[in-house]
Amino acid sequence: MTTAVLFPGQGSQSIGMADGWATHPAGLAVLDTASEALGRSIVEGCHDEEALKTTGFVQPALLACDVAAFRVLHASGLTDVAGVAGHSLGEFAALVAADAVVLADALQLVVVRGDAMQRAGEERPGAMAALLGVDAGAAEELCATVRDGDVLVVANRNSPVQSVVSGSVAAIERLEAAAKDAKVRAVRLPVAGAFHSELMRPAVQPVLDVLARIHMSDPVFPIADNVTGELVTDASTLRELVGRQVVSPVRWEEGVRALAAAGATRFVEAGPGDVLTKLLKRIDPSLSGIAVASPEDAAAVVA
Repeated sequence: MTTAVLFPGQGSQSIGMADGWATHPAGLAVLDTASEALGRSIVEGCHDEEALKTTGFVQPALLACDVAAFRVLHASGLTDVAGVAGHSLGEFAALVAADAVVLADALQLVVVRGDAMQRAGEERPGAMAALLGVDAGAAEELCATVRDGDVLVVANRNSPVQSVVSGSVAAIERLEAAAKDAKVRAVRLPVAGAFHSELMRPAVQPVLDVLARIHMSDPVFPIADNVTGELVTDASTLRELVGRQVVSPVRWEEGVRALAAAGATRFVEAGPGDVLTKLLKRIDPSLSGIAVASPEDAAAVVA
């Protein structure tokens, strides 16, 4: 069996999500490193409901939990990893898992990214909404009918029956009304801005500044990139794509299909929740997935 590991991103956070990983030496080592870099306890912070609503804390905390999950999987005996992918913020965990970026540098990146995205959301207020039951093409057609000169784009191409739209608050409100008229379910997401749209443009340069200072290596296994949805195997391409990610749509469906086409027969979601595992069946009913949210889950995967 050949395994692809998937890392969840912002929106998968939950109260106490770091507790389980802190009980395993491999997970605790990651959480300790992240806590030192952030200047506060990840475990304690994950019990702070207000902290879990802020992009600046959630992004490094999720990175830490995702990487901790992968390290526990590895320590438990998972050795058949053929590729990885991370949804938005989760892509930074994929970079660490594939040894393309060391954990300390990834933490530096996401701390700056999270703070910059929080500021961009305050400077250029926006919102996001999931459209259920429609693909990216139908979502784009709906956006086109109500855009009216505002920023309004398909930000996440998650599956043939789920897309996420990002844009100005007014445009999202118009979209919600149009979706209701079209009998399409629209669900507003609890995020601090219009992620993966041009409203996040002020966050790009801070990320590029950090990227210019850190070392990036060729990954030890392919990474299904968010920006292109293709498998990437060289550091120079990864560096360029990471710099574009915050304002580019997440091509999640394409990335999952690329991993499957490359031979992945099992998908393991490493981190809090099971959002990505549920998306698998919507992308392709033949795909098999399992969510790993605790050391016990990790042990079961490799048993």
